[in-house]
Order: sequence, then C-alpha cells, then structure tokens
Amino acid sequence: MAAASQLTIFTPKPRNLQTFKASASSCSTFNTPAATNFKKQVMGVAAGLFAAAAVAAAAPLEADATRIEYYATVSEPSCELNFVKSGLGYCDVVVGSGEEVPFAQLINVHYTARFADGIVFDSTYKRARPLTMRLGMGKVIRGLDQGILGGGGVPPMHVGGKRKLHIPPQLAYGPEPAGCFSGDCNIPGNATLVYDVNFVNVYKGNRK
Repeated sequence: MAAASQLTIFTPKPRNLQTFKASASSCSTFNTPAATNFKKQVMGVAAGLFAAAAVAAAAPLEADATRIEYYATVSEPSCELNFVKSGLGYCDVVVGSGEEVPFAQLINVHYTARFADGIVFDSTYKRARPLTMRLGMGKVIRGLDQGILGGGGVPPMHVGGKRKLHIPPQLAYGPEPAGCFSGDCNIPGNATLVYDVNFVNVYKGNRK
C-alpha cells in the first residue's frame, strides 16, 4: 500500500477532468486486493530469481578462491635432502608401497613446483588433476626423469610415494628462460627448481 501512495503523490497534475478520472481509475485498479496480491507474488518471484542468480554467480568464485588458496599454500613437510653426483637433491616424505615407476610408460603425477625462494610457479593442484607423463624418453626435464624414475644413486619411486626434488639449472631448463608466451617467461634462466612430487598411479591406458 505504501508503494501505491507514492504512485498517487508523484502522478503528474491532471490537465482536465477526463485525464484525472483515468488516473484515479488506474490507481483504484492497482489498489484492489487481487492486484496487490498479484504484485506481491511477482515481487516474490523476482526476489527468488535474484537470490538464485546471486548464489549461482558466487559459487564458482568461492570454489576458485578455495582452489587458488590451496594451490598457493600446499606443501609437503620438509625433509633432509640427499645430493647425488648429477647435482640432484632428493628426499622421500612418503615411501610408496605400490608399483614401481615403469620405464617409458605413462604415469600420473601430482606436483607443486617452486623456485628456490619458495614462490610457486606451477601446480597440478591448481588444475585439479594430475599430469600424465612418460619417463625415460626425454619428454620431461632431466631432474624429473632421474628424480622419479631413479638412477645415478636415486631410487625409483613407487605408487603412493611423495618425494621432494631439488633440481639445479643443468637438470632443469639451463641458462635459457622457459615457459614463455608473448614475450613473457614464467621461468628465468639458470633457475633452481623445487618439486613436491606425488606418484599417483600408473596410467591404465598402458595396459591393453
């Protein structure tokens, strides 16, 4: 009823009696119980749709924010690194009890990759799915090949294992920048990289 009163107050002043009667008639119709009830129903539906739209719009943002926070903070516990002749440092946070990593076959790995100062530059957790990679074929940087597949004093990983790798530039991307797009490079030259690797499983597509 308050809305109807405001409508009456702000109605332009009628120029003649006929116009005034038309305006009065319109206000009277608007104020009938049926019209008032219909107005409330319309407003209720509109409010419901607005609330649903607000929830739908907010949900992805909250999910993204949670994922980004996890991506930025996830880290395995520290452990004492063992360095081998190649310069690679490794230590096992969890020694896996599953299948040993196979040579030249696809495996699924979760990882968080950092620079030596701790800044994250890549993570499979951000994408919410592990990376499928093939080891021993030169498809990944040498530090990951040796650090996961083993060799040169490094034991092979097993499914379920979690390992920290300290990868010097000569086993990573060397003196040249990497991860470049449109002139911007994600990884500077001569960067030492630290990977927290989680060996999830052997890719089932390997088995026919």
